[in-house]
Amino acid sequence: MRVIAGIARSLPLKAPRGMGTRPTTDRIKETLFNMIQNEVPGAVFVDMFSGSGAIGIEALSRGAVKCYFLEQDKEACTCIKENLKFTHFEDKAVLLSQDAFLTLNHIYEKEATVIFMDPPYQLGYEERALGILKNMKYVTQDTLIIVEAFLTTEFDYLDDMGYDIVKEKRYKTNKHVFIRLRRTA
Repeated sequence: MRVIAGIARSLPLKAPRGMGTRPTTDRIKETLFNMIQNEVPGAVFVDMFSGSGAIGIEALSRGAVKCYFLEQDKEACTCIKENLKFTHFEDKAVLLSQDAFLTLNHIYEKEATVIFMDPPYQLGYEERALGILKNMKYVTQDTLIIVEAFLTTEFDYLDDMGYDIVKEKRYKTNKHVFIRLRRTA
């Protein structure tokens, strides 16, 4: 696992040991960032369920000005700290090492540009997080929310929550769903 592009390009990243996290492959990470390349420079980025921190670090490497890392696993938090130190992004990072749902209340920004979440699959965490996010002041109609989920995960509840799916990218076993709050007239 490595940083794909930007100022920290090619630097290797550590991943937590064990099966507690599923690091996004370099190929999928590259595809994702190619799709959002215009959103990242100057962005306030939120990496929920951060694992190794690879997604948030990729955003910082590509020009995000700040990244919030939300992760409760102690070993993963140690890994994120080591990766931030190695890539020299400590000064642009905020690590919130608690339950991701609780820490959503500890983001003090006028607007989050991109919120990326890669929760454990098939536990309904996506729906719970999106339910909380829709009420956060930093989530605006311009905020792009990206959910990495198992391929068969349904998002039929989004309409009732006031969200629209902007696009969806499918891979072999998972997908990225790009979501925004519905625009009001």
